[in-house]
Amino acid sequence: MARICDFSGKWTRSGNMRSHSMRATKRAFKPNLINKQVTLEDGSKLNVKISSKIYKKLKGFI
Repeated sequence: MARICDFSGKWTRSGNMRSHSMRATKRAFKPNLINKQVTLEDGSKLNVKISSKIYKKLKGFI
């Protein structure tokens, strides 16, 4: 499965690690995803992957 937030669309980004001598090597910046169950208006439940930052913002609504 892909590491993508279902709400914000955040996904794995690439960048550089920097050593003390400033040599660059590739690394991955992964979003902090959590699995949550969301109840919809019709009463059914849906499993979603959501980033922790968005979950904190929407905590009262989910």
